[in-house]
Amino acid sequence: MAKDITPRAEDYARWYTDVVLRSTLADYSPVKGCMVIRPHGYSLWENMQRILDGMFKETGHENAYFPLFIPKSFLAKEAEHIEGFAKECAVITHTRLKAVEENGKTTVRPDPDSQLDEELIVRPTSETIIYHMFAKWVKSYRDLPILMNQWANVVRWEMRTRLFLRTTEFLWQEGHTAHATHEEAKEETLRMLEVYRRFAEETLAVPVLTGLKTDREKFAGALNTYCIEAMMQDGRALQAGTSHDLGQNFSRAFELKFQGADSKWNYAWNTSWGVSTRLVGALVMSHSDDDGLVLPPRIAPIQVVIVPIWRNEEQRVQTLAAASELAGRLRTAGVATRVDDRDNVNPGFKYAEWELKGVPLRLELGPRDLAKNSVMAVSRLDRSKTPLAIDSAPQRLLELLDEFQRTLFDNALERRESTRHSVENWDEFKEAVEAGGFISARFCEEDDVEAQIQEESKATVRVIPFDTPDDPGPCVRSGRPAKRRVIFARAY
Repeated sequence: MAKDITPRAEDYARWYTDVVLRSTLADYSPVKGCMVIRPHGYSLWENMQRILDGMFKETGHENAYFPLFIPKSFLAKEAEHIEGFAKECAVITHTRLKAVEENGKTTVRPDPDSQLDEELIVRPTSETIIYHMFAKWVKSYRDLPILMNQWANVVRWEMRTRLFLRTTEFLWQEGHTAHATHEEAKEETLRMLEVYRRFAEETLAVPVLTGLKTDREKFAGALNTYCIEAMMQDGRALQAGTSHDLGQNFSRAFELKFQGADSKWNYAWNTSWGVSTRLVGALVMSHSDDDGLVLPPRIAPIQVVIVPIWRNEEQRVQTLAAASELAGRLRTAGVATRVDDRDNVNPGFKYAEWELKGVPLRLELGPRDLAKNSVMAVSRLDRSKTPLAIDSAPQRLLELLDEFQRTLFDNALERRESTRHSVENWDEFKEAVEAGGFISARFCEEDDVEAQIQEESKATVRVIPFDTPDDPGPCVRSGRPAKRRVIFARAY
């Protein structure tokens, strides 16, 4: 099966697509730029939803749902917002089709009689419609804060797409909140960024940098955008999540006001924050290898697969019974377990298939193992084998899964740090960009220089890390005074 996957060293982009397709995460849709998420891929997304949803609710947020369709006039109310999304919007103009005859053939066209009085936008993001509704619900400071999240799909018309990383339609969550003070809103923005950091590092085993986006890279309509940035195996960065301090821009546009304890009217302060199915792409690019998918145990739909081995009917009955009993004990211990009891597939094919799909641990259970009351655990990482006593298997497997999780994170962190560069001048910068990885360089933080750097090197400012100390000196490109270093990289 791995022979059908292009090696990373040969063509990384092709390798990524091969892994996504061959491991049955997703497939291409008949609609250009869209994807079909297959059960294995959707199980990953369901696990992400489940874990993140719990983290959101721990921080006081509630789930809601808002319409897919947004009146066009709503987007026009916030100038930066419409400018940022105007080129990505799908627009609905009619409500039905009409059969017509053309050149002797029947085709369909929008029915002129069904043209909408106001065109609708298919949701590219929900700030406008959500803050319109918040304005209906908020009258007093006692109505604040509002802490809401929705799990939804969005549409952004993309010219160049790639499965999971950038598609015309994708799944995500978007949190939206309203607060009485800017201090509360800023605290919320950073709290949710920390939720994303913890999820990326502790669950996905993907190390990230956290910090501020430049004004040129921030969300359209925000005061400030904060992000988590990950580094993929090919030396390109991936923005894995964002949290936005929206200030009062949307509140002013939608008259989201409240009467304070002093009886004065004030505009609310808003935040929004989100992650998407792009995280599935981040998992693939962070951990997988030339043999297929590699999944962190804490997010894997199947953590352990048991492969019974037999040569005759008597052995089949014995090994299947033992496998079923062991699987029950593992599930009771909290291990997501599958028994591969197919009798028309040889064990070697099963091994290759589960390796391709990224299952962290495989248990091989045959007559010889049963005779010794043991089972052989095989790691997806390096195919190392660990014999386990069946009686103590649940506890040992939990330990092996934790070790697997730590190793994945450590490997990703070591890889990121080994490709990190600190440069002093433009020649060093250009050389570092070609090598790949994060680049620390002084930057004057002026839009024209940022645009020049991107045009000449295809690298962008990924993040201004929170822990960046003052380090004054000349800007790496313009030579103008710079007060600190920022992180550049080429990115997806």
